[in-house]
Amino acid sequence: MRAPDELRALIEGYLHTLDLSADLGELRDSMRYSLEGGGKRIRPVLCLATAEALGCEPERVLPAAAALELVHSFSLVHDDLPALDDDAVRRGRPSAHIQWGEDVAILAGDALFGEAVRLALSYPSPAVARELVAATQGMIGGQYLDVNGGAELEELHRLKTGCLFVAAIGLALEVVELPAPEQAPWRAFAAELGLLFQLVDDLLDRDGYVLVHGVEETRRLADEAAARAQSLLAGIDAGTSVLEGITESLVSRTS
Repeated sequence: MRAPDELRALIEGYLHTLDLSADLGELRDSMRYSLEGGGKRIRPVLCLATAEALGCEPERVLPAAAALELVHSFSLVHDDLPALDDDAVRRGRPSAHIQWGEDVAILAGDALFGEAVRLALSYPSPAVARELVAATQGMIGGQYLDVNGGAELEELHRLKTGCLFVAAIGLALEVVELPAPEQAPWRAFAAELGLLFQLVDDLLDRDGYVLVHGVEETRRLADEAAARAQSLLAGIDAGTSVLEGITESLVSRTS
């Protein structure tokens, strides 16, 4: 089983050499700027780790894992725009719209999503692309709730954050063609992991759940989500040690 750092190196190498459509011309420069801006790559790493836990070589899942990271990157490009979060800095450097202009940033985000769908469609089964598109629509729906306000916090984060975590696991399940009746515990684990990530994120930022429930209650909720995630993994007959380690690292992360 490969460690998370090895899986991250695998996805970084794949993204670095990814052959973007020639029809996009110089727009590819702004796409790569956003795609190669760093980040933990937690979602594609989870995808690769899930595949390996199921006895599949991670290389087989690389296009799907990369597609998920492209969707995540496109969401960040658009979220940073003045019409949404209006963030001038992303991962320690100018956001895409500051570096390239708002018009180019919008097009770059659109093109990242297009490339993601192209990668998902490279598999024989259309279920891979369906998984990716459904997660993207859910994420966008969550962003819409965030923009308009008034949504229940749990539903907002289930969509805005949780959908891509469920897809991180779900894409691997679809690539290896795990029968649908056997997918339920995996998807339940993914949902708990998405909740855990958001709770810890809010603890670090003193936002979201912390503003509603306070620090101590949010920490308790995070610990409970982690315990449920680990319990679900323990009940799955697969090599889940790497996923167990990732779950533990999410509980204790500091950035």
